[in-house]
Amino acid sequence: MKILLLGKNGQVGWELQRALAPLGQVIALDRNGRNGLCGDLTDLQGLATTVRQLAPDVIVNAAAYTAVDKAESEQALATLINAEAPGVLAREAALLNAWLIHYSTDYVFDGSGEDRWQEDAFTRPLSAYGRSKLEGEIAITTSGARAVVLRTSWVYAARGHNFAKTMLHLAAERDVLNVVADQYGAPTGAELIADVTALILRKLDDQHGDSQLAGTYHLAAAGETTWHGFAQFVLSDASRKGIPLKVTAEQVGAISTEAYPLPAPRPRNSRLALGKIEKTFNLKMPPWQQGVQRMLDEIQ
Repeated sequence: MKILLLGKNGQVGWELQRALAPLGQVIALDRNGRNGLCGDLTDLQGLATTVRQLAPDVIVNAAAYTAVDKAESEQALATLINAEAPGVLAREAALLNAWLIHYSTDYVFDGSGEDRWQEDAFTRPLSAYGRSKLEGEIAITTSGARAVVLRTSWVYAARGHNFAKTMLHLAAERDVLNVVADQYGAPTGAELIADVTALILRKLDDQHGDSQLAGTYHLAAAGETTWHGFAQFVLSDASRKGIPLKVTAEQVGAISTEAYPLPAPRPRNSRLALGKIEKTFNLKMPPWQQGVQRMLDEIQ
């Protein structure tokens, strides 16, 4: 299996380099490319040429514009990277009869209600970022390509900046720490996303690329919490390990979304239904606490 991986240095892309390696030849690119190959999602012609030159069996697109608030003032750039580029990849994949694996987001929903979002639920993004990701999904699903779109939420990793590290830093320096407590979802590790992606590709290979497996799936850790609950979990772990903190888990203040305004609206309900992906690929998603604990052990 020849796999073209885009976005190799992002949180998910970094873990994908490890997870996909046993499956075959992985050509991993970042935006700078290499050896004349293009990994820059703003260069649509370069992307198309690269796909044609490599003729991969699978394209895994882990590259994206992810600056949620900045997207409000950079909508054209967000659309180029999150919508137009995936459309190009999908069309080239269709010409090659290759598979495309693409990652999307809970931000395609408006966050209303309290039920878990099913894959076929009505989409209504609240932000420019969410709209760009939804347009990318539409470009892929209308291209005729064999594609798996994986919507995920609250992604974190030991590599780079993440919410857990920020909480540890702030709790060690500040006397007061307040965190939003009315947005619900499941923290989902880049490691889990990468491992599930590899399992999906293995099943596609075992079933000789059965096109019935194409479609949109929700991929997240099991369970739910709020950002406030997430912060408390992180600080409780730090306290057990003897890390000095000015603010303990019990002292973290719970605030509303309105008390912490941001340029881009966030969905309050990011609970994703996991039944489809678990049944189709014979998986059982682990509780979110398990992945966060592994990450904390690594960064601490």
